[in-house]
Amino acid sequence: VQLQASGGGLVQPGGSLRLSCAASGVRFGRFISVMGWYRQAPGKLRELVANATRGGSTNYADSVKGRFTISRDNAKNTVYLQMNNLEAEDTAVYYCNADRLYYRDITYGTNYWGKGTQVTVSS
Repeated sequence: VQLQASGGGLVQPGGSLRLSCAASGVRFGRFISVMGWYRQAPGKLRELVANATRGGSTNYADSVKGRFTISRDNAKNTVYLQMNNLEAEDTAVYYCNADRLYYRDITYGTNYWGKGTQVTVSS
């Protein structure tokens, strides 16, 4: 499974960006459990931003609640992150993650990562 992220860039404070991450190489009949976004700012540890289960449950970091919205298209194995009202503190490299590839009770792989996409919030 390969994850390809896109949508990063430079935006002014208060602006918006939409990140996308598509998983390829997923065989028919296999599924991804949780897809999400992490970020890592210079000198800081990588942290969870948001994730979404296949069933639609979502989880957000406190710092982005009310500003970011995660969604996923299971048919396309794609996850999105709509980021509104961006702040300078959101500047980081954003990484896409797929937690587990499975079918019923069989796990085919875990913890897939995409290459990061840079998000810079600056005036």
